[in-house]
Amino acid sequence: MLDIADDLRRWYAEGREFAVATVVAVRGSAPRPPGAALAVDAGGTAVGSVSGGCVEGAVYELCREALETGETLRERFGYSDEDAFAVGLMCGGEIDVLVTPVQRNPVLAEALSAAARGEALALARVVTGPPGTPGRTLLVRPGGRAEGCLGGGPALDATAAREALALLDAGRTGAVDLPCHEVRLLVECSVPPPRMLVFGAIDFAAALVRAGKFLGYHVTVCDARPVFATRARFPEADEVAVDWPHRYLDRTAVDARTVVCVLTHDAKFDVPLLERALRLPVAYVGAMGSRRTHEARLARLREEGLTDAELARLRSPIGLDLGARTPEETALSIAAEIIALRRGGSGIPLTGGGTPIHHEARSPVRHPGRRKADATTA
Repeated sequence: MLDIADDLRRWYAEGREFAVATVVAVRGSAPRPPGAALAVDAGGTAVGSVSGGCVEGAVYELCREALETGETLRERFGYSDEDAFAVGLMCGGEIDVLVTPVQRNPVLAEALSAAARGEALALARVVTGPPGTPGRTLLVRPGGRAEGCLGGGPALDATAAREALALLDAGRTGAVDLPCHEVRLLVECSVPPPRMLVFGAIDFAAALVRAGKFLGYHVTVCDARPVFATRARFPEADEVAVDWPHRYLDRTAVDARTVVCVLTHDAKFDVPLLERALRLPVAYVGAMGSRRTHEARLARLREEGLTDAELARLRSPIGLDLGARTPEETALSIAAEIIALRRGGSGIPLTGGGTPIHHEARSPVRHPGRRKADATTA
């Protein structure tokens, strides 16, 4: 639901009646992850998507039905072997969809508004549970403050808040089973966009900024040379910083989703920057340069005391082997490597391969004696 929060916030403010269909579980290959949503208002207007087109028509009708009856519905869609033109997922997977008519709920209204503003929050909704609980919502803020209730008493709300906060801290959306309460939750997390730090104000950086923005990153370009690090040269960047790269990295905020791309080609910038970056808990550190430059850089970093384990995190030469030559092609190869590392991809052609197209785990991960969770990256 939070992936279309801006539209739903507007609908709510306008007083529209609407129902929301949300993907709550995925098995096998499917085009949209848990949390993807399609909403339909009383006038028949639709926003969002749950399947990339495969079952949208059927889900649209379920939303209309939920609006008419006021009931929460749940439906499973999968591939039909007998009739390839029947409603189903042609990719061969299955999705479970929860359809809920949206009531006038101030907690939900605040969740939609906060998500539309880009604030961090988790929205826990009951997928299955005792009568009266499916569709109920709990809003959880960073730090654990919760608003609303799930209809199963304070103990359920407290447990759900803890589980939602754990997913929020990881920036992930997923399903959580609470066997002691006989409840299954979908926890949707809205977090600020991840950061892409591009060091080196060169033509390749301009192309990488565009690729980063396309992928949803908050992109910063940093260079110590004020004549090159200008807003005019990087109009699409969220931030242009004039500073020595390592000093900027020392003072800026990073997290486990941050990607660091070093395009500077100069040891006096590269070495102190990479010395710090490779010791930070970031998602990706890549550095541009030839293989000879890479070997010389590794030797300098070893002299600075970096371990083999720390050096193994460095993606250099940066990017996947696409035969790239232009700045745009090079930016695409870097972006492809970032995606492959994030999603567990191999980078090899899908044609003729036998590996799954989607690499994220789809089966619940069991936590003995407590709960099981099925999470995907938000």
